[in-house]
Order: sequence, then C-alpha cells, then structure tokens
Amino acid sequence: MNAMSSLLSAVCNLLQLFRRNMRGLMPCAWIVLGLLPLFFAHHAAGQSLSGIHGIRVEFSADSSRIEPILARIDEQLNKSHLQVVKNAASADAILRLTTHVWPTGTVSASTRSSGTRATNYEGYLSAELTGKDNQTLWSYLVTPNRLRTESFTDDLADQLVSRLLAAIRGGISYPAARSAAVSGVHAVLHAAGATLPAPLYLKWFEIFAQDQPGVTITYDATGSEAGIEQLQAGKVDFAASDMPLTKDSPSSTGRILHFPTVLGGVVPIYNLPALDRPLNLTPQVLAGIYSGAIRRWNDPLIRQSNHGVRLPDAEIVVAHRSDGSGTTYVWTSYLSLASPEWKSKYGSGPRVNWPVGTGAAANDGVAQLVSNTPYAIGYVELIYAIYHQLNFAAVRNPAGQYIKADLASITAAAVDTGASQDGDFRFSILNAPGKYAYPISTFTWLLVSAQQSSSQKQAAIAAFLHWMLTTGQKQCESLGYAPLPRTIVARELDALSQLK
Repeated sequence: MNAMSSLLSAVCNLLQLFRRNMRGLMPCAWIVLGLLPLFFAHHAAGQSLSGIHGIRVEFSADSSRIEPILARIDEQLNKSHLQVVKNAASADAILRLTTHVWPTGTVSASTRSSGTRATNYEGYLSAELTGKDNQTLWSYLVTPNRLRTESFTDDLADQLVSRLLAAIRGGISYPAARSAAVSGVHAVLHAAGATLPAPLYLKWFEIFAQDQPGVTITYDATGSEAGIEQLQAGKVDFAASDMPLTKDSPSSTGRILHFPTVLGGVVPIYNLPALDRPLNLTPQVLAGIYSGAIRRWNDPLIRQSNHGVRLPDAEIVVAHRSDGSGTTYVWTSYLSLASPEWKSKYGSGPRVNWPVGTGAAANDGVAQLVSNTPYAIGYVELIYAIYHQLNFAAVRNPAGQYIKADLASITAAAVDTGASQDGDFRFSILNAPGKYAYPISTFTWLLVSAQQSSSQKQAAIAAFLHWMLTTGQKQCESLGYAPLPRTIVARELDALSQLK
C-alpha cells in the first residue's frame, strides 16, 4: 500500500470512529484536520514512482548499439511488474535513453591461446524517466561492470533495469520542488567556477529558467580558483567550487555559505596503447608517479597490482593542470592522504609546486595531452573521462578493493557523511572506509554570500537552491553525478533561511 492509500485509510477509520463515539468527535476532528494538509501536500507533490506500471522506451538519435540494449531492456522489464508500451498516451512514464559504445582493442578470448581474440568495449547508458507532466522522476548513468560475465550490452541493460526497479520499489527519493514559479521574481544572475560539475550546472540553469521564467543564470566554467576570486571581488553572484573555503579566507562580500550540490569523482586517465585490460593503481603508486619516484610503467609496484598484464618498459609521461583548479585540489589532497612525504613536500591546493610533469589548462588540456602522448597519465573528472572515451584506472581503496569509479562507488563514499549536526557543510569523503567506496570522491559546492545586493537576487538564488535540492537532484545521475544524501538535503533546506 502506498503512502496516499495509507493516509486515506487512516482518515476513513477516524471518520468511522466519529459515528461510533460522538464524545470523541472534537479530538478526532482535530486529528483529521491535521492529516488533511498532509494529504493535499502529498497529492500536490506530483506523480510518484510507485504508481508507474506502463513505460514507453525511447532513445536519442545519436545512440550507438541501441538495438541489442533495447531488446534486453524490453525482455527484463517484461519479467517484472512493469509493462513496456508502444503508445506514449497509454504510458505512465517515458524512459529516455542515450547510449554510446566504442571498441578499445582486443583481448584474448582464451587463457590458453592468444590466437583467438575478442573485441573489448567501453561505453555508457544514460537514462532519464519522466512522468506525464514531463517532470524528471528518476535518472541514472550506467557504466560497465568490471566483473561482468554476460555481453557488454546485456550488462548495461541489466544494470539499468535493476536500478530502475529498485527506485520504483523505493518510491521518490527526494521531495518535489514548489509546483509553481515564485511570483514576481526577476533577476539575471552570474556564476563562475568549477569545471567538475559544469555539464550538470548548465543543464540545471537551463531547466530552472523554464520553470522560473523571470530568472536567468549564466555560468562560466573558469575553474574553482577563478570562481572564488570573482566571488570575493563581487564580480559574480555565486561561485562553484570543488574545494571549500578555509574559515579564515578573506572576502569582500561578507559571510560566504557553502551549499553542497552533488557528488563527483576524479579519476586517473592513461594512454597505454598495447594494454588489453583495465589498469589497477594503488594510492602509493599514484603518489610515487606524481612525485617522480616511479618513472617507468613496468615498475615492480605497478606490476604487483596488475598480475598477468603486459606493462611496457616505457617512461611515464606525467600530465597535470596548469591553472588553479578544484580538481587539482581534490587530486593533491588525495595524494597527501596517500603519502606523508607528498604532504610534507608538496601539500594540497588548487596549485602546487609540481616536482615532475607537464602542465595543461583545464580538463581539455590534460585530456588532450594524455590522448596525444603514448604512455602518459593525468587526472580529470569522472564524467569528462566517460563522455570523452578516455581510459581510466581502478584505484585501491582503504578496504583493499580496486574500485573503478561509477555512480554506485561514489555514492558509497558518502554513506556516513553528515553525522555532525552543525551548519558547516565542508565535508571531505576522500578515502572513505566503505568496501565499495571509490577513494577519490568529493562533494562540490555552490558558494553564496549570505548578504545579497538586492531582494530580487536573494529570492532568485534561494528559489534556485530549493529547486536544486529537490527537483534537480533527480536529474543529476543521468549525467554521471551522484545525488546528495537525503540527510544533507534536509539540513541544507533548513540552512536556506540564512540568506538575507
């Protein structure tokens, strides 16, 4: 029985009690009157995942290898309580898919013979489930399971269906945003900063402008450091950053509030032309490579984590960011946790005094340098690596597991976050202890001045943050970002009152 049915049943039972015992009328009446707003609030919240029975499946025109994926999804959904329907009018929801699959080389199909080789694939499957009102109910981005035994396309389809069914059984994970636009709010807001969440923010700002026609938000992905500098100089209305401000950071705009938005990950990308299987790396190896202590790909410490892999006797070409970057802050903070020597000599921050390597600007520069240079290694955000078809390694976590970053492993890193009940949202989830947690996971934040220059801007920013923490959370997973833990969302909604 869903929540609405339970509530209606409770109301009916109380009304029957009225008839049997008139002396209980007044106390029971107050209870019913108290329940009715909950009923109408639930009713106004929009379509529920639990009410979905018929789904129409659609896919984008530029998708690749969609036919076997569609066939497998159809087969798996029809084994469940859901029905795949052809007519959009008869569907409770539309499942929109985008998939890209590409070959990465060949691998021996037999451990006894190198003569028979099979094509190795990488790729992703992005899905967004929308209701009858075209509002997003759920989304997800599936990447390959490293331990899969079935075909590549079957693996993507099976993972997606499993996630979808689990979401439907669990109901709506996040509250709905206000159903109507905040009346009378007109503002043009300017933001700048982090590249890690840029694809999601651009999507959010566009969709929010449709829901709130009086508000326009522009965004420049200049990097976390530049975004913070512009906020502190009063040049933007809010900034995006993958690194929180320290408590003694100077500011010309008064007190700055931190609002976590989503979770992301930073991954080590590499270019090893002859490698026929995924690469495993330990924290100590990563720190050794970036400090210059490990210089060749067939170093014994790298071989220990990659049994049976033919590693080349070639010099490692190290790439890093040349600009002030929140991604670099996350990366160097992780290296500082991995290596006391790294921490004492080089430390962490948006810029460090790199002992080895070649610098390049932004994700594009690092990715291009690695892609064009055999035997190179670098670091970028997970979603950038996925969308640009870059090879990235699995990293050993504190539990001893080699974890290749994906939505599930980044979500697992934040399981125990937020135990503290104070108003400070500057959490770190690097090296989280969970068995399946990806160790280079991070929150990313919007930094907002508590005192705004106008009431219109204050109302517009507050409206966006409320929308981001509710409706927006349902849209982030299709782009490869993990949503916030619900306990954090509840606390952030309370913190919105600090905006003046």
